[in-house]
Amino acid sequence: MAQTPPLAHTTVLLAEAVDALLQAGAGAVGARCWVDATFGRGGHSRRILESMGAQDRLVVFDKDPEAIAAARALDDARMEIRHEGFAQLAALGPASADGVLMDLGVSSPQIDDARRGFSFRMDGPLDMRMDSTRGQTVAQWLEHADEGEIAEVIREYGEERFARGIAKAIVARRQERGPLARTAELAALVAGAVKRHEPGQNPATRTFQALRIFINGELEELRQALDASLTVLKPGGRLVVISFHSLEDRIVKRFIEAHARQHYDRRNPLATPVPLRLRALGRVKPSAAEVAANPRARSAIMRIAERTEVA
Repeated sequence: MAQTPPLAHTTVLLAEAVDALLQAGAGAVGARCWVDATFGRGGHSRRILESMGAQDRLVVFDKDPEAIAAARALDDARMEIRHEGFAQLAALGPASADGVLMDLGVSSPQIDDARRGFSFRMDGPLDMRMDSTRGQTVAQWLEHADEGEIAEVIREYGEERFARGIAKAIVARRQERGPLARTAELAALVAGAVKRHEPGQNPATRTFQALRIFINGELEELRQALDASLTVLKPGGRLVVISFHSLEDRIVKRFIEAHARQHYDRRNPLATPVPLRLRALGRVKPSAAEVAANPRARSAIMRIAERTEVA
């Protein structure tokens, strides 16, 4: 029986992200340590490895067992592989990294594999876990969550204005015919509850996004990882973050802004201000040519910051 070929993934902002990362502390002497906090299928990591010296080190994180398998297949002694989410970044220790790269969201192989349950375009089990070895699936959560909880998740993480109607339809379906178990069932149910949606966008887009973010705790993990980056980055180290929707980008933007200005204690105007800990280096969006070649790049925003001093 013929083997199924591995699902392809086109890395977004590949050259731009790695170039921005590797400029950290340009000219520094000695071994360097880079962190790919979201290995995925290794597009960024491969390019980093190509540019590394023999004594340099690359630490990669990922929750997805299939991503970890892809990392092990690279078989590079300079790479340390961690099967855990990037919220564990702080475990690397203070001032241990020259650069941290985070490529957020879900990868093309995850979306395109119906068995993972991320896509509303293909029928599969209603799973959506980044780490398929632990935690509850979306189907399991929807089986017990009440209407208010479901509506809140879809509204908060999907910014879906028809969240209440969708939640009501999910609960009614559960009461009439049992819990939802398949992505096609959920997509059809959402399509019936969403009265209007953006042209060219599937009506289930926002709901699937919301459930995926919630079930994986993605936004809280992002906040933890960003906080940890301040600890692990050396002075002059780079933080490079690629996000794909407004909720992620808003968190990254506000984090950088908050740490790229001095803070004063208003209760004690004579106190020494808390020094800035990051220097914002701007944002980058994919070129028109990249978006034309890879439509999934169209919503990407990359933000770059540099660590100033160690508090």
